[in-house]
Amino acid sequence: MTHFADLLDGYARFRATGWKEQRERWEQLAEGQSPKVMVIACSDSRVEPAQIFDTHPGEIFVVRNVGALVPPFETTPGRHGVSSALEFAVQILHVEEIVVLGHGLCGGCHAALHRTMEGTEPGHGGFIADWISMLDEASAAVRARHDDLHSNGARRDMEFSAVKVSLDNLRTFPCISQKEERGTLKLRGALFAVSDGILHLLDEATGEFSPVPVAAAD
Repeated sequence: MTHFADLLDGYARFRATGWKEQRERWEQLAEGQSPKVMVIACSDSRVEPAQIFDTHPGEIFVVRNVGALVPPFETTPGRHGVSSALEFAVQILHVEEIVVLGHGLCGGCHAALHRTMEGTEPGHGGFIADWISMLDEASAAVRARHDDLHSNGARRDMEFSAVKVSLDNLRTFPCISQKEERGTLKLRGALFAVSDGILHLLDEATGEFSPVPVAAAD
């Protein structure tokens, strides 16, 4: 099991290898960042976007939270972490693509499907319940489609549906919908299956997810 002391050992290895090997790159990044892709991913420790997509520092702008969820656009007072990150990426960095990256075996999706956080108080699950309530309608639809909610089919249906919810919510942001209409911003849905390492991409025309061909993934 990894502890903070192990992280410091990793930092020492990074300084001795990765940082030195990309010293010029880090010097460039010290002048600023200009990623073209934003990735919205889950906080799950098994799903690291930079590793999955084999990217270098500065290539992707990443936001991670429970379930890789995007709340709908709203201007009410509050601490809108995801919304502020979106605003920065779209309006300041001018990213050209936003990828919603869901994943298999997602605990947030499981909680939404099975309603395991209902009735809990903040600090004891209530924060999670409030956050994943964004999936209530999608969860109801999935529950109506499956007799066995513990089946792999129901689980994956919920995970795919969560990605679609985030994509729909992204389009409620005026700065995003306007840029998408102009063709200067592309939204993409994807899901990484932890169990087999396969990436699935959403075809929004059909609403279906399909595995990325192995040859392309290799």
